[in-house]
Amino acid sequence: MSRVCELSGKGPMTGNTVSHANNKSRRRFLPNLNEVTLISDVLGQSFRLRISAAALRSVDHRGGLDAFLAKAKDDDLSLKAQKIKKEIDKARTAA
Repeated sequence: MSRVCELSGKGPMTGNTVSHANNKSRRRFLPNLNEVTLISDVLGQSFRLRISAAALRSVDHRGGLDAFLAKAKDDDLSLKAQKIKKEIDKARTAA
């Protein structure tokens, strides 16, 4: 399982660990990923996604999964999230 957020595309970054003696060694900064169940109001269905804590706050701020995916770019979304977005768009146009 890759360490990439399914909604924001946030992944690992690299940098240095710097000791008190100013020695530098390479390290990885991993995103804070959580397994979360989000509910789509339009579809009336729940989805399990592995997203970062920052993306979860963004979903809450925008007013839910449907509103977040409506504004999200397809480049940032995982394949699973892109499929959910298409289903939501279909359901909205049909209603």
